[in-house]
Amino acid sequence: MKRRLVIQRLAALAGLAATGALSSCAPVAQTPAAAPTPAQESTATTAPDTAAPTSAAATSTAPTPAVAPTARIDEEVHMARVSLVKTADRAAGVRRAIELLGVNPVAGRQVLVKPNFNSADPCPGSTHNDTLRALLDALRELGARELALGDRSGMGDTRLVMAHTGVDDLLAAYGIAPVAFETLPDDAWTLFEAEGLHWQKGFPVPKMLLAAETVVQTCNLKTHRYGGHFTLSLKNAVGFAGKRWRGHDYMSELHGSRHQRRMIAEINLAYAPALIVMDGVQAFTTGGPDRGTTVDAQAVLAATDRVAIDAVGVALLRLYGTTPEVSRGRVFEQEQLARAVELGLGVSGPEQIELVTGDEASAAYAEQLRAVLLA
Repeated sequence: MKRRLVIQRLAALAGLAATGALSSCAPVAQTPAAAPTPAQESTATTAPDTAAPTSAAATSTAPTPAVAPTARIDEEVHMARVSLVKTADRAAGVRRAIELLGVNPVAGRQVLVKPNFNSADPCPGSTHNDTLRALLDALRELGARELALGDRSGMGDTRLVMAHTGVDDLLAAYGIAPVAFETLPDDAWTLFEAEGLHWQKGFPVPKMLLAAETVVQTCNLKTHRYGGHFTLSLKNAVGFAGKRWRGHDYMSELHGSRHQRRMIAEINLAYAPALIVMDGVQAFTTGGPDRGTTVDAQAVLAATDRVAIDAVGVALLRLYGTTPEVSRGRVFEQEQLARAVELGLGVSGPEQIELVTGDEASAAYAEQLRAVLLA
């Protein structure tokens, strides 16, 4: 199955090529180092509180443009684990979700963290400081060699957004100087081009991203009123794409295109995250990405597969009642997800998602989501 999966991905990604040589990553702060067989249907697995759950062996790779998936792969079927913790405590939820996932893709590696600082609005408008702090602590405890952090705000100046939200002070305690991607010079970017994209000229990404040994991202749970429909881990990648570069306005192209949701998925070809943490303690079920109808969804998720975690995120939004656009059709018929599947970025259907929990409340929550995923 592994060979067949690779062949399928190579066929889907034929002709992909990122132009420009990779450069060494921007300076980063030094930090101290410190199986059940998957069913053919989506399952909700409750793990003992005292031990991480067992499952098929994990496959983790360093992020390189448009290459092998980071999801767990079984000999017979491509399965992706998504851990789910029902909690109102972000810090505890982040730690438990990562623990339940049972992987360590960061030990001894340089890690670029991608948060969601699209605006200075409070969570879920932007990454909550409790979530970011818990994630950075967890990465240190897992033995990450170095930590860096970068983002590009879509609704403000990234430097001002980070200052307003207090993230500058938070990162100072870790010795991390955040990078606002829009402040990078032209020669710090490279154009990602590939056959079959819906982008006119490809799209620019920071060389810092392509040179990173490992990418970890944290996203929020929310809808998107400007055409994205929802903004989870796939949409979070838009913060890696340049806004204006060498005379072209890429964000105007994105937001003015009828292919916007497909283009969002295509940005994800430029890299493969080793870990994704989704803060769904609170969620926007309408509006977004800055403000909207807020519900207490009380969920923290973790995964290595962007398609899988976003599918569960869409199921969560549907569970609480959301926009007509996010509610329409089956979960995997959503354009962001459908295009991501075409590109081989993750699982291709809900039957390949294994929901992993560690307590009865989370397990009951997972069963509700499983029903939505399979509907």
